[in-house]
Amino acid sequence: MARILVVDDEIGIRELLSEILYDEGHTVELAENAAQARAARLRARPDLVLLDIWMPDTDGVSLLKEWASQGLLDMPVIMMSGHATVDTAVEATRIGAVDFLEKPITLQKLLKTISAGLARPVVSPAVVGTTRVPERRYDQAQPLTTVPVPELADPAPASESNNSLLGGIALDQPLRDARDEFERIYFEYHLGRENHSMTRVSEKTGLERTHLYRKLKQLGIEASRKKSSH
Repeated sequence: MARILVVDDEIGIRELLSEILYDEGHTVELAENAAQARAARLRARPDLVLLDIWMPDTDGVSLLKEWASQGLLDMPVIMMSGHATVDTAVEATRIGAVDFLEKPITLQKLLKTISAGLARPVVSPAVVGTTRVPERRYDQAQPLTTVPVPELADPAPASESNNSLLGGIALDQPLRDARDEFERIYFEYHLGRENHSMTRVSEKTGLERTHLYRKLKQLGIEASRKKSSH
């Protein structure tokens, strides 16, 4: 999967995007401002950047210009904002951004945009005409696994059986609650199947061990197997 840098000054946005991208199998690095984003970019080039436009120190468009002028815009950058104008989005695209996401961002739109961004070749505007950056394409053998959403489901007559699936998960509850129920079933299944071996569960689910432990704690799942009392 891909290494994705998320740059946003809102901790709630960072945590939500991080959770979604981790669940999709990506490696995620977080930055809350332009300074942290610069440092992350210098440490290692990410496969894709999600960059917020409005930040307190240096705004996203200015950081985008800076990377372009330094020849560092050799990865796809997707801009994010809840208040940007059309002119701002056009300017960011002209500088080198591959796409723009308007907040609040839907899961379907996020995954689709990231998949498209990873699949397209990127050429840094700062080096156009001299050196062409090698084309980078997303591994088509391992497409993104998306979570079905209501608007993608085939229309069917309403019935009580349509209100739940996967062993009784109610579909008429908030998305986060339904998702937590599904994840509990999912991780408890793999823990039981792998005899609570965190190494094998990590391999099966595609999550790094640190994030796996954090996820299990968040869901209230006991990671270690309970010992018999006799």
